[in-house]
Amino acid sequence: MIKIRTAKEIELLRENALLVSKTLAEVGRHIAPGVSTKTLDRIAETFIRDHGAEPGFLGYQVDNKRFPATLCISINDTVVHGIPSDEVLKEGDLVSVDCGTRYKGFYGDSAYTFGVGELSDKNKKLLRVTHDALFKGIEQATSGRRVGDISYSVQSYVEQFGYSVVREMVGHGIGTKMHERPDVPNFGHRGRGKLLSEGMVICIEPMINAGEKGVYLDDDDWALKTADHKNSAHFELTLVVRAGKPELLSTFNYIDEYYSKYQT
Repeated sequence: MIKIRTAKEIELLRENALLVSKTLAEVGRHIAPGVSTKTLDRIAETFIRDHGAEPGFLGYQVDNKRFPATLCISINDTVVHGIPSDEVLKEGDLVSVDCGTRYKGFYGDSAYTFGVGELSDKNKKLLRVTHDALFKGIEQATSGRRVGDISYSVQSYVEQFGYSVVREMVGHGIGTKMHERPDVPNFGHRGRGKLLSEGMVICIEPMINAGEKGVYLDDDDWALKTADHKNSAHFELTLVVRAGKPELLSTFNYIDEYYSKYQT
């Protein structure tokens, strides 16, 4: 069942969404060459707990396995679900940081792909297009439309640049569980899929590959990597479906100083 959220529930989801947004900004301030992904994970966990919440991903169970960290940190050709480790960031890397919270019985979820130091023009373009594709999808999240309108908008935008949409991972509803119905793919056809109704809360999250769409599961049984080893980017925001214009619950405003690097 797809849930329509009350005003009180939406405010609780907003609290989580804003905490996730602030956590991503805190992590972003520490992203630099030589910093380990495990260090970034500790920073995020401390920040979340200091604000009275719990990490939403830590211990999250999928198919009888539990995720071992606060953040999913995915570097370069890792699409999603990278496990923080002693690996250190290098100049020019792309670093996708996916963060979740659990607070007052509800969840928050958002992702942002940062650049480490100076980026190549190719990587800047991948970030810019993926970021813009997210907002193309968000524009379609109004009552009376269908999930396929979001999906088509993302896919058609990125493919004109020669990029590919990952099929194995999709956006989702969110509430008292991290992942709820409906699924929100980043590929599809206009006018198809679940009907979007006022008060639905969903996460839209394009995962876009610079090369082919194929991916494979790494030996750690969590990280998803591009089959051709070309880079991938990932951006995610949470919103409420409304009439006329969706209402964003999470925001990139706290980390806009990073995104400004990729405008040229």
